[in-house]
Order: sequence, then C-alpha cells, then structure tokens
Amino acid sequence: MAELLPLLEKMHLIGRGEIPVITALAGGVSSEIYRVDAARGAFCVKRALAKLRVSADWSAPVERNHYEVGWLQLATRIAPGAVPRVLAHSLDDGVFAMDYLSPGAYPVWKTLLRDGDIRPATAAAVGDLVARIHAATAADERVAARFASDAIFHALRLEPYLLATARVHPGCAAALEQLAGRTASTRLALVHGDVSPKNILVGSAGPVLLDAECAWYGDPAFDLAFCLTHLLLKPLWRPQWRPAYLACFDALKAAYLDQVRWEPPAALEQRAAQLLPGLLLARIDGKSPVEYLNTDEARDCVRSRAITLLLHPPSRLDEVAVAWR
Repeated sequence: MAELLPLLEKMHLIGRGEIPVITALAGGVSSEIYRVDAARGAFCVKRALAKLRVSADWSAPVERNHYEVGWLQLATRIAPGAVPRVLAHSLDDGVFAMDYLSPGAYPVWKTLLRDGDIRPATAAAVGDLVARIHAATAADERVAARFASDAIFHALRLEPYLLATARVHPGCAAALEQLAGRTASTRLALVHGDVSPKNILVGSAGPVLLDAECAWYGDPAFDLAFCLTHLLLKPLWRPQWRPAYLACFDALKAAYLDQVRWEPPAALEQRAAQLLPGLLLARIDGKSPVEYLNTDEARDCVRSRAITLLLHPPSRLDEVAVAWR
C-alpha cells in the first residue's frame, strides 16, 4: 500500500510527507479498493487491475478507470447524491479517489437481500434511477463519443459472460453469440454495465450506484437484464424468501419500463427478456460465476431453465419470471 502515497500526493489528496492510514476494502474481482484516513478526512481510492481475480484467464484494459470517472461525473449531474463524488483522478496511473460512504449509513443491497431485508420499494427506486440515467443520455452524440468503450465492454462483459458461456454450451452457442452481436451493435444510451446488488448502496435518500468501470454507450437493456438476473438467482440462495425476491423483480421491471421514452418500451423489454437467460447461464458457466450457488442442484436448475429460454426466446420479462416461478 505504500506505493499509493506518491499517487495520493500527485492528486493533492494528502500533504507532502503525510502518512495516512490506508485500509484495504473488500471489493470485486476487477479492482483494488482502499479506505484512506487522511488529514482531510476519509475517502476511497480505486485502482483497476489488468488481470481480474478469477480462476479463468480474464484480462481487461486498465484505462477503464477513464470511463468510470466519466460515468460518475455525468451521473452526479443527472442524479445528485445517487453516486459517490469523484475527488481526484490520475488516469495515467489507473487510479481515482471518491467519497467514502459509511456502511452504517449506506448498507450494501446484496447484504440486505441476503439477510431478509427485501423491499420492493428499494428495487423500484433502483429501476427508476437506472432509467433516469438512460433517459438523460439517450440519443446524445457527445455522450456517445465520450463513452465509445466498445473494446472494454467486450472484454469485461460480452466475452466473459455470453461468449465464454457459448463455448461451454455448444447447443445454445448460436443464441448466445447472436445476443452478444446484437448487444454490441445497439447504441442508444449510456450503460453502467454492472448494475448488481453488490454495487448498490441503500441510503436514506435512495440507492447509490457504484463500480461503473464497464461504462459504455450502448444497449440500456443490458443494465435492466443484468440487475434482474440477480433477483432471479437469489431465490435459489435463500428459498424461504422467494416471493419477496420475485416481488422485487416485478417492482424494478415496472419502475424502469415506466420511464422508457427514448424507444418503444416493448422493444427494450424484448431485448432484456432475451438477454436475461443468457446472463443467468453465464452466472453459472461463464468466467464470473456467482459464489453463492455452490450446489449441483442449484446450478443445474439454472442451466435447465436458462437453456430452455435461450432456445425459445421470450418477448416479455414476465415470461421469464413465470418460467422461473
């Protein structure tokens, strides 16, 4: 951690010779995240990793920090308070600093869902927030040019999720490759790329979105499907709360689709509904499997339903939910 000190000085976050307390935080597989307690107060530092912490061979360009910082800055203007504030960044070093949000005041949504604090109102607020960011950036040529991060999105999302899963399941490889191709060629709004309960904090004023290193100007249906994937997987993790998780699925979907004005809502819903089984299968057999489905029974359950839906593509999200129920 000592190697962070010159970077913190370079970004004018600490004074010359100041030795702050630096604590590694539990993060995802793609970055190092630290809490820094300095004279100016506490803040977070995030540094992208060139090779992700997974068993599969998975690398990605560290310049994705450039797009994450840009997404955070733009989202702050669209929805103040719904993302951490960027304090400083050194794009050459793949490092940036942002506000530290206390776990006591901002619990992680995944933790709440795990522990039975399952509120459809929270899910609806997430759907509303994501849709507002999509709506504010739809058909904006300047935003499209700023976030032309196709190669990064391919490396972080399309290849490790859909295309890697296609290699495991040749019987539905054509369907998965078609989903990847359609997603790559659809450019309608600014996509977060990792709208997952582990990247959402629940504050008193509403949800706060983190971890936008997959930011890309592309298909907003990806964000909707990516988050709904987790709400369908959670009942296999905590079956006693299945109805509550599915109520969250319905609430998030409804709140999001209610905001869609940039294209016919039915067109976006169809793309999301068809992406959903591909992402479900990817969370079992892609490069980033969910850690909490650790029995053959649970994994086989996901495989059988997801493959059926891939081979018989749904047109509405309710069709996926009914199949899951």
